[in-house]
Amino acid sequence: MLNFNSKTLVGTLARPRLKLSSILSLILASGLSLPVMADEEVNVYSARKEALIKPMLDRFEEESGVAVNLITGSADALLRRLQVEGEYSPADIFITVDAGRLHRAKKAGVLQPFQTAKIDELVPEHLRDSDDYWYSLSQRSRTIFYAKDKVTPEQLSSYEALADSEWKGRICVRSSGNIYNQSLVASMIEVNGAKATQEWVKGLMANLARPPFGGDTDLLKAVATGVCDVTIANTYYFGRMMKSDNALDQLVAEKVGVFWANQAESDRGVHMNVSGAGITAASVNKDSAIKLIEFLLSNEAQTWYADVNNEYPVVDGIAPPVNLASFGDFRTDKISLTKLGDNNLEAVKIMDAAGWK
Repeated sequence: MLNFNSKTLVGTLARPRLKLSSILSLILASGLSLPVMADEEVNVYSARKEALIKPMLDRFEEESGVAVNLITGSADALLRRLQVEGEYSPADIFITVDAGRLHRAKKAGVLQPFQTAKIDELVPEHLRDSDDYWYSLSQRSRTIFYAKDKVTPEQLSSYEALADSEWKGRICVRSSGNIYNQSLVASMIEVNGAKATQEWVKGLMANLARPPFGGDTDLLKAVATGVCDVTIANTYYFGRMMKSDNALDQLVAEKVGVFWANQAESDRGVHMNVSGAGITAASVNKDSAIKLIEFLLSNEAQTWYADVNNEYPVVDGIAPPVNLASFGDFRTDKISLTKLGDNNLEAVKIMDAAGWK
């Protein structure tokens, strides 16, 4: 027997090129009756691993009665899949990390705009797409981490200051192909302009202890083991190491300190990025998709989601996880995250020209 669910049948019925006889044949072959309503389920493509989101999707199922079907994968692979599937994609929601990737999905035409008063009330304006194609679900900062035995917080101040000669041979960074670094540079373009940002990237490259390498966890380990004194990484990697049962991870967390960049009164605050969600252009379950996104912005979901992912809630008034709260208070950059996508191409060009490989 062919395995068609109601979403497949709804999508089939919506395709005008199929004859009625073909549609009836598919229904009979499936052994199912016609679906009652398309919005009885919602299909999610998520770049977040199953363990980091499924419990909340199960909770939504229990409360709403709407079935949730989940497919996980890498962010880039899922975006390519949405593009290939086009109007016949079964996905209703795309969840991914970094505003730059959300922007790519928007520009690829795989998302549609949506808006509700509830979501607008919960998600601050700078943490959502300016055209309402996506909304943030959680926040993380890409800030400065330092070796406690070699650097004092008083020696640190801003991203820009990492280009000073004081740091020559003391910095580790990830490659320029990493979207997190691209978004950081894109934010600096927005604040400082392209010319100043290019000079900063050149100065940063001149201060490297070794060529760009690894992922954020590798960078934190490099600081802890003396490969370099300072790095730039996302806070959730460090938060995860703090909670790890692995003795090496715990040792790294003990040896490395968090420094909030750009906190001077006249400065913009530390760079923030997000995980977020958009409704696909092909969605036939839009109402249910909106209900699910609203649920993921509820107090219960925000608290759980932030704790499990070691990130900061998007909704104001919800306390961060205990391990992240230990990093202390800080001011955040309030530029629209839409700008991170708008400036991405220029950021990549600047990084390439300055030798950030």
